[in-house]
Amino acid sequence: MNRGGLVWLVGGALALAGLVLFLIDRFPEAVAAEGDRRQLIYLLVLLATLAVTQLPRFRAGPWRALRHAGIWIAVLVVLVTAYSLRDTLRELGERLAGELLPQRGVAAGDGAVSFRARDDGHFYVEAEVDGERLLFLVDTGASDVVLSRRDAERLGFDPDRLAFTRFYETANGAGRGAPVRLGAVAIGPIRLAGVAASVNEAEMTHSLLGMSFLGRLGGYEVAGDTLTLRR
Repeated sequence: MNRGGLVWLVGGALALAGLVLFLIDRFPEAVAAEGDRRQLIYLLVLLATLAVTQLPRFRAGPWRALRHAGIWIAVLVVLVTAYSLRDTLRELGERLAGELLPQRGVAAGDGAVSFRARDDGHFYVEAEVDGERLLFLVDTGASDVVLSRRDAERLGFDPDRLAFTRFYETANGAGRGAPVRLGAVAIGPIRLAGVAASVNEAEMTHSLLGMSFLGRLGGYEVAGDTLTLRR
């Protein structure tokens, strides 16, 4: 390597070191933990290895090699910045998902999760029930979690073998349900075990999230078009 090439190589190394020190100073939380420091060292070793592989190209064409080095430095900047802002990016992603898919909800802190009402004015909640993801219509007037026949079958219940011994008075008249018990119901950070439920005898458009679940929460409230469930 000629003297000019060596100068460029040393200058590039110093520029990279300066960039790393700047990023550490700008985002100290990114390397606060021991695991974070190990990841940074790994990235630097990887980058140094890539730099060594570029030496033959540098001898053949310094400007082209510097262009490749600039690309890798830009990639490093993006990776370090994204990693340091990972919590903010995750929160932004959750809020975006909450707007596009309101039934998924948005974490509201302290074990709470909030949901936006749909255009019909009702609140729909996606819950994981014994390993299956089901969509519920929130109904504070329902004494139980009420499963549609289709959702009951997804959970392994056979409606034709159940005893419909529970009677309900609904806005559409009297109805019957078969008592069952759910192993676990999870909605965001909220998880309840042994939730009483019933399988509706008649067909339903949506299963209902009733008071056998809501009544066991730390609290729930509706403010405007937002429902908040608290663990």
